[in-house]
Amino acid sequence: MSQTTSAASPDDVGERPADLTALVLVGTLTPSPAPSSSELLGRQLLEALRPHGVTGTVVRLVDHDVKPGVQVDMGEGDAWPAIRQQVLAADVLVLATPIWMGQPSSVIKRALERLDAELSETDDEGRLLTYGKVAAVAVVGNEDGAHHLSAELFQALDDVGFTIPAQAVTYWVGEAMGGVDYQDLDPTPETVTSTTATVAAHTAHLARLLKGSPYPPS
Repeated sequence: MSQTTSAASPDDVGERPADLTALVLVGTLTPSPAPSSSELLGRQLLEALRPHGVTGTVVRLVDHDVKPGVQVDMGEGDAWPAIRQQVLAADVLVLATPIWMGQPSSVIKRALERLDAELSETDDEGRLLTYGKVAAVAVVGNEDGAHHLSAELFQALDDVGFTIPAQAVTYWVGEAMGGVDYQDLDPTPETVTSTTATVAAHTAHLARLLKGSPYPPS
């Protein structure tokens, strides 16, 4: 279901010991093993998190039978319960999506619909299980719309209990009506690399703060 990055070594100069985890849900519509620009940018963000003490896992949603619905478990054959356990086990959730017809991909929207069930799931003190978890977004596409997509995703993630850091989106959009894919760029544009590094630093910082000082019961 997933692949895990190597842990940050405490001996690496300038790197923190790994004490946080991240999950990247990739919304490409292309099944594995075909390459994906959305997954590439998601993995680049995961790699940028590594020096901040974050190890991570990537799940390409289209490879799994995530049933439609708004329940924690939609019954036989539903892949979401296993993915949900990874969401709940992680300190950071990253949604990596392409732009299709000006919208997040359908599989990312389905993941958001399934996360709606978390509004009914609380701990012993009445807090959502997603409280204290931090979310970030990665967007790729060949048209304008990265800000629109991130606005949609951040609102939905906030609604179901995730916390959004400052400047928590990295993205690349090509020329309108163009045919260049992000994965075909060599090298990666410096503006994307620096933005990804900022997202990683802010996300790890906030996740560590919330892990050490959880939200109070309401």
